[in-house]
Order: sequence, then C-alpha cells, then structure tokens
Amino acid sequence: MALNFNHYASEGNRFLKEYTKKMNLGEDTAKGGRIMTSVLHALRDIIPINESFQFMAQLPMFLKAIYVHGWRPQSKKIKVKHLPDFIDLVRKHDGAAAVNDFEYSDEVAERYIKTTFIFLRNYVSLGELEDIRDSLPKDLKDLVYSNIMF
Repeated sequence: MALNFNHYASEGNRFLKEYTKKMNLGEDTAKGGRIMTSVLHALRDIIPINESFQFMAQLPMFLKAIYVHGWRPQSKKIKVKHLPDFIDLVRKHDGAAAVNDFEYSDEVAERYIKTTFIFLRNYVSLGELEDIRDSLPKDLKDLVYSNIMF
C-alpha cells in the first residue's frame, strides 16, 4: 500500500476549513486546529485505552495523527468527573493559546466541545460515540450525546 501524504494533507485541510466554519471561527484554521487537538487530547486522557483504539480506528488518517501526537498511553487515566474539570483539561491541552481560544468563558468552551463531537459524527459511527459516552462519568455524558442522535 502506497502512502499518499499529499492526499492526507489535502483531506486534512478541507476538514479543518469545514470545522472552522462550523465553529464560527471565520477563517482562523489555526484556532480551529488548536481547539480540535485540545478536545481530542483531553478525551484520550479520560477514556479507557481500548476505547481510544476503537475510536481511533474509525478516524481518517489526518485525525489519527492529531489524536496520537504526543500520546503516552498509561493504564491510569485522569479522573475527570465534572464538566468544569473537563473544560480545564481541554484548556490545559491548548496551552497558552487557551486564553484567546476559549475567551475566558466556560459557555464558549462547552459549545466548542459539543460542536466538536457533533462534527466528529461525520467520521465516527454512532455506536462508537455511544461507547465513548458510556465510558464517561455521568456529568460528562451530555458532551457526546446531546445532539448526535438526531
């Protein structure tokens, strides 16, 4: 199987433009990319490793690369039980840019996170998203499930 990196780059750029538009970020694909990356990295920190592999298996190559970048799988997951804690974890993964990317607002951060999961529905099966939802603490289940079913 020959790898076509130009194809993956083109597909990734197209995805990022669509995602940035869906997030109402204008043409700021850098901001969109940081938000997507921080949400995916926060998710992988809290779901079981086997669930990460099942989730990742459904992602297109360019999203797999984002998901695994810098990942050091560990058996002990970060304990996040409440939405503000997950938002903090997402911001932590965004680093210094979080101040601008999430506008000091938990409401903005929550909207971006929920929109990210809705957008991922284009690539990941409903069954897999339900599995991820089932692995999350009670207070986080709405992040994945709120608008995905319909």
